[in-house]
Amino acid sequence: MKRFDLIAPCHFGLEAVLKREIIDLGYEIASVEDGRVTFHGDEDAVVRANIFLRTAERVMIEVGSFTATSFEELFDKTRELPWEEYIPKNGRFWVAKASSVKSKLFSPSDIQSIMKKAMVRRLGEYYGVSWFDEDGAPYPLRVFIKNDKVTIGLDTTGDSLHKRGYRKLTAKAPIAENLAAALIMLTPWKKDRSFVDPFCGSGTFPIEAALMAANIAPGMNRTFTAESWTNIIDRKLWYSCIDEAEEQIDMSVDLDIQGYDLDPEMIRISRENAALAGVEKLIHFQQRPVSELRHPKKYGFLITNPPYGERLLDREGLPELYGQIGDAISGLDCWSSYIITSYEDVEKYIGKKADKNRKIYNGMMKTYFYQFPGPKPGKRPAVGAEVKAADGEQKKEAGRSELKYEPAIRNREERAEAEGSQKSAGNAGYNYNKREERRNAPAQGKRNEQRNTSSQGKRNEQRNASSQEKRNERGNAASQGKRNERSGVPAPMREKRKWTME
Repeated sequence: MKRFDLIAPCHFGLEAVLKREIIDLGYEIASVEDGRVTFHGDEDAVVRANIFLRTAERVMIEVGSFTATSFEELFDKTRELPWEEYIPKNGRFWVAKASSVKSKLFSPSDIQSIMKKAMVRRLGEYYGVSWFDEDGAPYPLRVFIKNDKVTIGLDTTGDSLHKRGYRKLTAKAPIAENLAAALIMLTPWKKDRSFVDPFCGSGTFPIEAALMAANIAPGMNRTFTAESWTNIIDRKLWYSCIDEAEEQIDMSVDLDIQGYDLDPEMIRISRENAALAGVEKLIHFQQRPVSELRHPKKYGFLITNPPYGERLLDREGLPELYGQIGDAISGLDCWSSYIITSYEDVEKYIGKKADKNRKIYNGMMKTYFYQFPGPKPGKRPAVGAEVKAADGEQKKEAGRSELKYEPAIRNREERAEAEGSQKSAGNAGYNYNKREERRNAPAQGKRNEQRNTSSQGKRNEQRNASSQEKRNERGNAASQGKRNERSGVPAPMREKRKWTME
């Protein structure tokens, strides 16, 4: 099989999650950069990555990488790449997207046009034609230029991998499926723990959780661009990979996954999307406001994407909404809570500080993933620790109350006068202590002599008694040894038998 360097882009801030997924699939990581992970693989890796990866945006075959600081250099180095190894004579090829960061070449349209011309020149010379009909399979390309380094990827995916094929109906501001999956994977949630999303919208979080729990591959219900690349990937690999994915599904799993929303239309949409994903029997959807969120079980997980105030809700209403979220969280016994939002006053209105706060880009919007992990099962906070903490707070409060009555020194004269008074008082105390030491020295010496004499006498008595005990022990041991010799039984064996009998 052919060996490739495969590029998998992802959301900024979630590279570590994608890296872990790729390693779990059994492939070697080549590099990790902002927003993408590169790994080594063959044709089979292309197929399996597309079908099994939950957090990637797409999978690309790296055609080449080089440095270019002028359009002439870009043309020449693009032309040098072996395009005939990837694109057949009737292939339809184009640069679908070009992006540039901190580079001399920054015009996407010019980059796309020049690279297309370079590819046509190379393929025309190889196939001996001056015109391409381009009526065959599609071969879209994506180009990244950063610090003048050009990386060219052949897109095997087509539509982004977040399009699983189940979300035909959406909410007004849905979260992407691959982002939702990555956020769930950032938490320690497992399928034996309760899962609730009180702002489920079109059901993305609950559906992604159910897909993970039932081990359903995210790419089973869609198609990929590279399926038509018979010159690169044998079509049988796609069939065998789907068979592999189907064998891993476990619909008998017992789950407690729930999705709530205030809007009844969102509940209807969520149920339809769950049915399309094949997990409608694994999720319970219900119309319910967050203020009525209750759950009888302990150690569950609340993972949600509440309104940010950017498009759906006036920002004036956010303090009340997030206050209700805080009340709901406090009413859940030993639960862990995870919230993605761009609202900056989350901790203020929820009423507690997050243990971790991770910056993540949801599209072009900068958001934060607030993490409030609860205790593990069987590890509730100790009562003594709570009492000690409360006692510490009381002491701090007492200390603050004492400090606030201390007179303030408002100018240099008062400060100097106060410092002089303190110094005089300190010197007076020092001289007084010296006089007391000289006066008490004779009496103290006599008391020390008496104390030392008494202590020495006691130590001598203890030493003599100890020596006498040792002599007695040696004498007894010798006598016992002689008796043992007379009885014909070794002393250790005699002791062992005595221990056994007891």
